[in-house]
Amino acid sequence: MKFTLSWLKDHLETDASLDQIVERLTSIGLEVESVDDKSSLKPFVIAKVLTAEKHPDADKLRVLSVDIGNGQAPIQVVCGAPNARAGLIGAFAAPGAYVPGIDVTLAIGKIRGVESHGMMCSERELELSDEHDGIIDLPADAPVGTSYASYAHLDDPLIEIGLTPNHPDATGVYGIARDLAASGLGTLKLAQVEKSVASGQMPVTVSIDAPELCPGFALRLVRGVKNGASPKWMQQRLLAIGLRPINALVDITNYMTFDQGRPLHVFDAAKVTGNLTVRRAAAGEKVLALDGREYQLTPEMCVIADDKGVESIAGIMGGAHSGCDETTTDVLIESALWEPMNIARTGRELGIITDARYRFERGVDPEMMAPGLELATKLVTDFCGGQPSEAQIIGYAGYTPKVVKFPLAEVKRLTGLEVAGQESLDILTRLGFTVSGSGDEVRVSVPSWRPDIDGKADLVEEVMRMHGVDAIEPQPLPALAGVGTKVLTTLQIRTRSARRALAVRGLMEAINWSFISAKHAQAFAGGQPALRLANPIAADMSDMRPSLLPGLLSAVQRNVDRGFGDVALFEVSGTYEGDTPEAQRRVAAGVRRGTAKADGSGRHWSGNGSVVGVFDAKADALAALEACGAPVDKLQIEAGGPEWYHPGRSGSIKLGPKVLLGTFGEFHPKTLELLDVSGPLCGFEIFIDAIPEPKAKPTRTKPKLELSSLQTVKRDFAFVVDRSVEAGPLVRAALSADKKLVTSVSVFDLFEGASLGEGKKSVAIEVSIQPVEKTLTDEDFEALATRIIDNVKKQTGGVLRA
Repeated sequence: MKFTLSWLKDHLETDASLDQIVERLTSIGLEVESVDDKSSLKPFVIAKVLTAEKHPDADKLRVLSVDIGNGQAPIQVVCGAPNARAGLIGAFAAPGAYVPGIDVTLAIGKIRGVESHGMMCSERELELSDEHDGIIDLPADAPVGTSYASYAHLDDPLIEIGLTPNHPDATGVYGIARDLAASGLGTLKLAQVEKSVASGQMPVTVSIDAPELCPGFALRLVRGVKNGASPKWMQQRLLAIGLRPINALVDITNYMTFDQGRPLHVFDAAKVTGNLTVRRAAAGEKVLALDGREYQLTPEMCVIADDKGVESIAGIMGGAHSGCDETTTDVLIESALWEPMNIARTGRELGIITDARYRFERGVDPEMMAPGLELATKLVTDFCGGQPSEAQIIGYAGYTPKVVKFPLAEVKRLTGLEVAGQESLDILTRLGFTVSGSGDEVRVSVPSWRPDIDGKADLVEEVMRMHGVDAIEPQPLPALAGVGTKVLTTLQIRTRSARRALAVRGLMEAINWSFISAKHAQAFAGGQPALRLANPIAADMSDMRPSLLPGLLSAVQRNVDRGFGDVALFEVSGTYEGDTPEAQRRVAAGVRRGTAKADGSGRHWSGNGSVVGVFDAKADALAALEACGAPVDKLQIEAGGPEWYHPGRSGSIKLGPKVLLGTFGEFHPKTLELLDVSGPLCGFEIFIDAIPEPKAKPTRTKPKLELSSLQTVKRDFAFVVDRSVEAGPLVRAALSADKKLVTSVSVFDLFEGASLGEGKKSVAIEVSIQPVEKTLTDEDFEALATRIIDNVKKQTGGVLRA
């Protein structure tokens, strides 16, 4: 929002300086973004060149005799401008003046032996433009001896403020002046709206077929106007804010938009056929707008139409057909109210940004509809003449003030400011609010120009900005907890840990789409209707992924197609088992192909590298779980996994009988065929969010580290068990024989043969025994061995192999 200082003072009686006004605007929430003040040009005066003689020692220089007015003798100036000539009127800078364009303070000097007592200036030297081919050439009627800045209206500072959406009242200069007056920086000059003297009835009638889009409509005919240029002062103000003057009728509507925040429109009455109707546009209907572009409309858009068709896109832009030009003699002045959301949607869909749309979509003052019509009528008759008819006002039911309950204590609670209750009420009254009631809670009626006020917090904001935001004393932030306190959530920590652990094992991180095809989703236990996208970005991205593995397998195959056969990828991200937040899982998954093992890949002189298998996937899964804090020593590995794995080369990792922490294995050939993936492949998935939270430990308890001085002893045992018995239960049985002495158990041999009997196998384990308190005797070892054998027999049915 731009305006000049003189424009503001048309509505505000104040002795405040420019700096004071700028500071106050920012302090009341109308932040000043820039001030263009050309007051530094005041020393430059309008001067006339009397003679222009060639310089005696320079072909391109002229010696000028310059009349600066005020009865002073002509001044000699040396000038090199190509347009310097006798009779030229331009801007003169006397010695001692600062010329901003060349950053020089002038002094009397000699140029090729001839004294020069000042200079005639170009526009670039005054920082008015980049033009520097010649000095400023003013009209013959320019008053010699007067201030150039005053003549060119450069002594009127231009102020630009940045408006927030909650200040539609400040989209007009009058509203800005009202806020400044309420803050105590002057007195508001109340606008005197006189009703126009009508001469005749309105020959054009208006009907509203879409009252939900147009709450009110005012129209008036003015006959016998003579459309020409608008007054110089109005043109200068419009030019200052970046608008191009067109003609008086158009300039008046633009001026009203910025002066009062009340957009208007004028129709050339001779180009309107029949009566006007406010309605929804018909499907496919088109209009040629004032910007020269044709727009196709939809039934969601509101238009003003006559008997032949659309004449204006309501509240946004008029049509070119009924626009006013120099031949216009009769005009229809329209002042209406439009539904803000509809204006915003229409402007966005059509890609039209206008000053009218900017105001209507934020909400204009409904009580200014009829007065705005009267003000515009007066300007039209003053500048263009003519006889106004009676005004036709329809649809408007009047303004019913919104009433907000306002507890005075809310100012202190929400802002921390100590503002007396009476001061708060005085501030609201000065802003145009009406206060009723007494005591600690009052009722406040909201003025028509503040559609943004909805509740008590909005009223507190008004009190705060007028009392002064700078009055809020800075408060120190609360002391943060110690550095050692956990900042990230457990899930965030585990996610980072899983990434690091898998990267250390040689896997490269991949980031895939969260969408996969319905066929792939169904292959990995997904494809539920609730997880199907309503508007997928591609046909093969129609479903939310139930697993990370399809995306990783596809990524691996893309690498293979480019010649990289040994690939190891991982991803830590979300999967979806349903459309609720609880059904979203945090998963870490990885895939290996070819010879991409943890210890390296590819061929080697010592022998061909073996391909990846189920145990590589198992090692990756356990490493990730251990990094995430899972109790790896308590986990159970069960044979078999989901159907996308090979049934005999896959497994599931559980904590107890119910908590599934992950799956791993080599992929089923049918799964690879469905995904169009080839090669030896294995993979895993672990469910990070299924890992139980670690139990909190007392902070005063310190870890007890026992380092035994006694030597570790290892004993081997071979047990004959049924072929269906897994090694895991056997290892756990040996460990539980004596948790203090037995530190580890590992399987080192597996044998099956006829000598063992049908359906039997031999599992050999190595048991590490660490004495702590004393050296163990043979009897101690025999007793421990007996407990190990008994435990294994009890839990697995295994017997010591002979």
